[in-house]
Amino acid sequence: MREVDLIITGGKALLLDSKNTYLDHAAIAINAGNIIAVGHTEQITKQYQAKKTITANDSLIMPGFVNCHTHAAMTCFRGIADDLELMDWLNNYIFPAEAKNVNKELAYWGSLLAAAEMIKSGTTTFCDMYIFEDETARAAKEAGMRCLVGEVLFDFPSPNFKTTAEGIAYTKMLIEKWKGDPLVNIIIEPHALYTCSNPLLTEVKRLAEDYHLPIGLHLLENAAEKKQLEEKFGKGAVSFLKDIGYLDEQLIAFHCVCFKDEDIKLFADHGCKVVHNPASNMKLASGVAPVPEMLNAGVMVGLGTDGCASNNNLDMIKEMSTAAKLHKVARLDPTVMDAQTVVRMATIEGAKALSMDKITGSLEAGKKADIIVIGLNKPHLTPIYSEYSHLVYAMSGADVDTVIINGKVVMENRKFLTINEAEVMQKAREIAVKVKQSLRK
Repeated sequence: MREVDLIITGGKALLLDSKNTYLDHAAIAINAGNIIAVGHTEQITKQYQAKKTITANDSLIMPGFVNCHTHAAMTCFRGIADDLELMDWLNNYIFPAEAKNVNKELAYWGSLLAAAEMIKSGTTTFCDMYIFEDETARAAKEAGMRCLVGEVLFDFPSPNFKTTAEGIAYTKMLIEKWKGDPLVNIIIEPHALYTCSNPLLTEVKRLAEDYHLPIGLHLLENAAEKKQLEEKFGKGAVSFLKDIGYLDEQLIAFHCVCFKDEDIKLFADHGCKVVHNPASNMKLASGVAPVPEMLNAGVMVGLGTDGCASNNNLDMIKEMSTAAKLHKVARLDPTVMDAQTVVRMATIEGAKALSMDKITGSLEAGKKADIIVIGLNKPHLTPIYSEYSHLVYAMSGADVDTVIINGKVVMENRKFLTINEAEVMQKAREIAVKVKQSLRK
């Protein structure tokens, strides 16, 4: 009998592999951060003996959620500027608030607060764009979360750098500092086509190719941006990206609300990835991204919450429910974006969108043990005819009991093992006092 670090036993399991395998009375053996074996409890417990066993009776075992687009530290700006149009929200509220308040302290504590919120609702991996991202990486590492983080790059100064050259230098620092880390990965992130010049975009592409890293940017989030970019380039934004050599498997585009059929085809032909953010797009009245058409065309689409200032939460279970229902009502078609499709978008398809599917997103031997356990013995989850249906239409993040990331238990029975929750919330409240004072000036 082989000894392993951890065995999870007894629950129902959705593996989210290529066959959408379902197991009853499932067990998973974990050692040195990796999934060693997945099977029935009787089979696994005969072959393996664990230092620690988590009994998951009356529970659902599944891969942790992959939140493909966040601005983690913006937890500190949750609710400061609601019910506004995108450009008004950005230019007149968010950018000024960031200029007055964002520093290393806010980035660190805001990111740690985000990590706490994400872990509590079952997210094990997130892709982040913000300012002082070394602090976000540090917070994620301390929380035990897997992440893909990048410093947001603009033509204009940010609270972290005065010139684009300094922004590129900071990005290079992130790449070198976190190279080979088991949890922290780096992405290069120009903010958007309307905030980045051609020379900056060229430098970003060169850097991405030199280091073999993905590029993430906001793209065609609403009609006003679409019109602005067409006037700027004399052509559509996606055609412009094609002309400058951006359309390839390295590109991850956030939002893509105003995609036309030809844009979808270009993305499909070039292997570009899309991240859908339905709650944020609804709240800012940006529109409805043509996600069913993207999926039908073969575009890889992941799911993300966006930041807390435009959602206003980081709960991927809520995001799944929103994604499924939004497209049904927008098309008056109850068959689109079925529950299984949306759950895959939040797990394995999201991992594919981030090019991390070889290590996470499904429960398969050889992958990293990024696993969540959801308690099912509750009135609102009784009876169960379909686990996928319950995940999308009945559950909430509060139903997540236990979270394992990279083989380490980071939350057990809703108690954190890596984060001092009370301290993090208190620090965020202290930062909020300063933010409120700055808004009065």
